[in-house]
Amino acid sequence: MAKSTIPTIDLAPFFNKESKESEKKETINKIKEACTEYGFFQVENHGVPTSSMRRAFEVSKTFFDCSNDDKLKFSPAPDAPLPAGYFKQPAHSEDKNEFVLMFTPGSGFNVYPTHPPHFKETFEELFNEFAKLATLMATIISECMGLGPNFLSEYNSDRKSDFMANLNYFPATEDENTGIREHEDGNCFTFILQDDVGGLQVKDNTGSWIPVVPSKDKLVVNVGDVVQVLSNKKLKSATHRILRRQGKNRYSFVFFNNLTGDKWVEPLPEFTKHIGEAPKYKKFLYKEYQALRLKNKTHPPANPEDEIRITHYAI
Repeated sequence: MAKSTIPTIDLAPFFNKESKESEKKETINKIKEACTEYGFFQVENHGVPTSSMRRAFEVSKTFFDCSNDDKLKFSPAPDAPLPAGYFKQPAHSEDKNEFVLMFTPGSGFNVYPTHPPHFKETFEELFNEFAKLATLMATIISECMGLGPNFLSEYNSDRKSDFMANLNYFPATEDENTGIREHEDGNCFTFILQDDVGGLQVKDNTGSWIPVVPSKDKLVVNVGDVVQVLSNKKLKSATHRILRRQGKNRYSFVFFNNLTGDKWVEPLPEFTKHIGEAPKYKKFLYKEYQALRLKNKTHPPANPEDEIRITHYAI
């Protein structure tokens, strides 16, 4: 029988100085099971302050309530190599949302709204809290892969490509309710902070959609395509989507732990030749994969089945 929700895992053992190593190991095993079965799980007692999350939502709603003209003043510069700022999905897009994208603080490419006045410091505070949690999560996922705690931090040491998005999903209409169509994340792993409106769903092994029920103070974590390829599909990059609700906007923050573009990605020998299994993916350059994924958005294929996903590199 299919489960009705994804697991919630307590990260307290990693923040409590009195915790035993056996408690940490038990938590890692729970996360490994979740990454193997779903690719999604929620975490509690994760170290991100409730106050930071609450302020971020307050600032987000204030900004998105501004007029379109005022919001568009904070669009990215046309020549910015990392286009961070305000975006609104075009009318013809299948996705129905608007968002603010922020790359690593201090990169020089962020365009911050000036209203509300504390927008910049509030967003950077939340980003930095997510970044600290990402360091821990990289250690945990490395352990889940059986590669030792430092594998991902050494393989993926450049943090300049990490970014955070703040999204506002428009209310559903009678004819259409998709906020973001089904997809997988192309990165290493992702954090999602969602409000109480809901709408995030994960596809399980049977093809059924499982709702990720919002819960105060919890964060959603999901594995991305990079980890799935490195582990030769032992850990799962799950398909997920956002459905909108009538009469309600949905707000969320999403933090992406990314690779730099020049990184090569392929199944690791620990999951292939060392255990006598054939690679399930061809080696590829990360920036080329991201370019193909971007093309899906800028020039959507007429047939959805032709959309480029990680299966493009499947053997």
